[in-house]
Amino acid sequence: MDVVVTSRRCQLTDAFRDHVSEKLNALEKLKERIIRAEVMVTCTEAKRQPDQAIRVEITLHGKGPVVRAEASAEDKMAAFERALDRLKSQLLRASDRRKVHRGLRASTLVKQEEPSTAVQEEEKPDVRTVAGLEVQGDGPLVVREKKFASSPLTLAQALDEMELVGHDFFLYLDKESNQPSVVYRRKAYDYGVIHLDVAESA
Repeated sequence: MDVVVTSRRCQLTDAFRDHVSEKLNALEKLKERIIRAEVMVTCTEAKRQPDQAIRVEITLHGKGPVVRAEASAEDKMAAFERALDRLKSQLLRASDRRKVHRGLRASTLVKQEEPSTAVQEEEKPDVRTVAGLEVQGDGPLVVREKKFASSPLTLAQALDEMELVGHDFFLYLDKESNQPSVVYRRKAYDYGVIHLDVAESA
């Protein structure tokens, strides 16, 4: 497995890089066919929150879905170990979900919900421009935007990808209905799914 360790605003020792490589290569026992592992260490000046001073993000690339986990701590090693623990937990949880709920046969696994049709009319807040962006009322200001390339997925594939990236929800295009959809985590092994029925404009 190819392990790439990079940093932002800080220096990394050879001992740290060796430790990261050794730990990640041991993950092949949990997840087969990992081709590339990327570790990003970001250092910030967080004087008021020292436990957020260093953030480590681990991303695994392979023949399956991308797996990602991140964590923060006061030092690099602690942040890496926390991110690694989260990564292992996500891999094991995804593996366990496939064993217990293979084929989504459990009737209580997915609670389908229809989007609400009720629309409440509210007063439009003032619109102002901040740093070139239009902000309504007091905010919030958009500080992060992501765009990902994707292909239509089945519900089972979407659940797997949600578990592997460690999120509580996952946005995808449903392969069967071709509808924008979201799966989300409920309690225990319960999941929900919301399908968006896009009406064509007249």
